[in-house]
Amino acid sequence: MFWRRSPVRLETERMVLRLPAHEDLAPWVNLRRESRAFLTPWEPVWANDHLSKKSFTHRVYWAARASRGGTALPLFLLRRDGVLLGAITLDNIRRGPAQSGTIGYWIGAPFARQGFMREAIGAVVHHAFTVLDLSRIEAACLPENTASRGVLERAGFKYEGVAQSYLQINGRWRNHVLYANLRSDRRGRTETR
Repeated sequence: MFWRRSPVRLETERMVLRLPAHEDLAPWVNLRRESRAFLTPWEPVWANDHLSKKSFTHRVYWAARASRGGTALPLFLLRRDGVLLGAITLDNIRRGPAQSGTIGYWIGAPFARQGFMREAIGAVVHHAFTVLDLSRIEAACLPENTASRGVLERAGFKYEGVAQSYLQINGRWRNHVLYANLRSDRRGRTETR
């Protein structure tokens, strides 16, 4: 018998987090376009076709494949009234001894500094620890991104150090500060047989 997992849907007090869908194209394009100046200092340079239907279609298909394959969990943040707020991705999911993943996220300019991303990070970390059985969630941001550093710290992440030339952001290789959130019931413990 063929069994298929239902798509992940996380709910918080103010939001629903779910995989992107084809019908999200217009809200996504509008929010990204409206937020471009706000996001540019913190993101890689957008490809020429970044806001195209073709590019978005690839994004939707990749999200579904990655989620089904257990390698990533790319989620859109939607306010309870259906308004798209931003996105968060649990990526680079590693199994075996690591049992870890990395989160990345963005919020639209009109919704910044309203606690939505802290709420989303909390939901994703909870899901990662309780459902996906991960032990460590990592995140990185630019040292001067005080908003991102603050949201990670408020979400229980601890500063771990600096990664030199970690990612290309806004056209340049940039250092990033590294953070991690560890599953509390596994700190320093290993399973023995």
